[in-house]
Amino acid sequence: MGRFTLGPEKKQFAETRRARRIEDYVMQRQNGDGGYAFAQGLDSNAQDTYYGLAILDLLKIPFPNAEQTTKWLHDFAPDSHYSHYYVAKALKLCGEKPQRNLGNFLASLQSSGGELGTVDVYVEVASEFQHVFMITELASMVDVEINCEKMVSWLLNYQNGDGGFGAHRHSNLNSTYHAVASLLNLGYPIKSLKKTIEYVRSCEKPLGGFTVIPRSSNPYMEHTYYGVSALELLGEHAKYPEKTAELISKCQNLNGGFARSDLGISTFEDTFYAVSMLLMIR
Repeated sequence: MGRFTLGPEKKQFAETRRARRIEDYVMQRQNGDGGYAFAQGLDSNAQDTYYGLAILDLLKIPFPNAEQTTKWLHDFAPDSHYSHYYVAKALKLCGEKPQRNLGNFLASLQSSGGELGTVDVYVEVASEFQHVFMITELASMVDVEINCEKMVSWLLNYQNGDGGFGAHRHSNLNSTYHAVASLLNLGYPIKSLKKTIEYVRSCEKPLGGFTVIPRSSNPYMEHTYYGVSALELLGEHAKYPEKTAELISKCQNLNGGFARSDLGISTFEDTFYAVSMLLMIR
C-alpha cells in the first residue's frame, strides 16, 4: 500500500477538478484532535487517519494541522498488528519514527512461537495473508529480524495449481496480492512467478476492473486495486486501463470520495484505492 513510484502525471492529476473534490472530501473529515474518520461526526481512528494522509500524500497536498495529527498518532495505543500498521505508516508519512513499542510488539510475536503466519482469520479480513504483509512491512521499519526463509516457504505452500494463492487450495485475488507483496518484502524474486501473472490476468475484465476470482461478474474497488497492484509488483500492467479508469470514475460520489461500487458510500480506503490506481494506470 503506497509502495509504487509515480511519474510526472501525478502533478497533472493533482491539478484536476476531481482531485480538488477528493481533497475537500478528506479535509472535511479531519477531527479537532488531528485524526480522521471517513464520515463526519465519527471519532478518529488509526485506519482512516492513515488513509486520509496517504490520499493527500498521493495528491501532493500538505497535511493540515500536521503537529496535532502527529500528537494524536503518538498518543494512540495500538492493540493489534492492524492498528500498529496504520499508526506506523501514518507516522512515517508525517516524517516521524514508529512508536517505541512497535519493536517489542513484533518481537513478542516471534517469541510466542515464531509463526507469523496463520490462515485462521475473521471473515471481514481482506485475506488470510494480509497480516503477513503488514508484519513484514512493519519489520522493515524497525530493527526486528524475521525468519524470511521460513516465511517464504510457508507462503509458497499456499500457491495453488492455477498460479494463484489461497488457503484450502482455493485461490482468490485478495490472497494472491497479499502473498505476492509479502514475498517481495521478504526478498523473494517475485517476477519468477509467471503462473501467478496468468492467474491475475484471468481475473481481469475486458470491460474494466478485476474480480476476486476468475469468471465472477462484479468487479469491486478493492479487487480491482489488488489486481492492478499485483500486476505492477510483478512488472506488468492492466490490459484495459481506459475501461478500468472509467469503472473507477463511476464510483466517485458527490462528496468527492469513492465507494467500492457505483452504488456504495464513500470511504477513505476505497478513495485511497481509487486515487492509487488512477495514478498507476495513467
